[in-house]
Amino acid sequence: MNPQPPAPTCVRHPNRPTGLACTRCGRPACAECLRPAAVGQHCVDCLRQDQRDVAPVRTVAGARTAVRPVPYVTYALIAVNVAVFAVTAAQAKSLLDNQRGSALFLDWVLYVPAVADGEWWRVIGSGFLHYGPIHLLLNMFALYVVGRDAELVLGRLRYLAVYLVSLLGGSAAVMVFAQNTVTAGASGAVYGLFGAITVILIRLRQSPNQMLILIGINVFISFSLPGISLWGHLGGLAAGTLATLGVLFLPQWLQARSPEAARLIGWVAVAFVAIVALSVVGATALTLAV
Repeated sequence: MNPQPPAPTCVRHPNRPTGLACTRCGRPACAECLRPAAVGQHCVDCLRQDQRDVAPVRTVAGARTAVRPVPYVTYALIAVNVAVFAVTAAQAKSLLDNQRGSALFLDWVLYVPAVADGEWWRVIGSGFLHYGPIHLLLNMFALYVVGRDAELVLGRLRYLAVYLVSLLGGSAAVMVFAQNTVTAGASGAVYGLFGAITVILIRLRQSPNQMLILIGINVFISFSLPGISLWGHLGGLAAGTLATLGVLFLPQWLQARSPEAARLIGWVAVAFVAIVALSVVGATALTLAV
């Protein structure tokens, strides 16, 4: 029989075996070093980082009130999307028909033959374009709702990485399966965050049924309504789900085997998904260019 690997020990108390871990960084920690959080439980090191990032604590009638960490990355992504939309609307001189007459929209929209001709920036830039204010509002509302919780659990850098990898995954799927379409929007990245929240709930041993139902409804709508990028949605969902699985599950699995590797494996997983997406984009572009 193969000997069982030693139980992980608390990072702050190496003499204490533990089956618990911080929801954010994934490191094992004993009950004394963990604190309840809005989603899961965070170690004292992550809490200290949060305290550096939160807004000043306010007092009301002498009582101190808890302040939730500000989701700066989510707000920044929303601001960038709104700013890009404002530029396209100004160029088109129309709020409702911002894609016609906008040089930025024409330069950034995902059109596979143009990518094959060397216009690689469209793979990312198209994820910040939107067809009119309704399209923008729907995507930004979804980003606001799911992005704040995903950023709280994953942390800013990992959250931004998952968002961008989801965007790349959506573009890669369009490059392969919808080559004759013109695609724009943050929906692929948002679907990736849907997958990320689902993985987070599973990691916290909470029921993901509500998220699965939401994903199912949105995929059904993508199938049913014309003009919606089904492959962009599915590609973003797959990429975001895989990247978050690597971020949240692989470090804990490797902790008892190789603590040094466990610190990096989450980033390796994100990089792997990104490289696969970029490879698909590159291979498709080269095939079309021949």
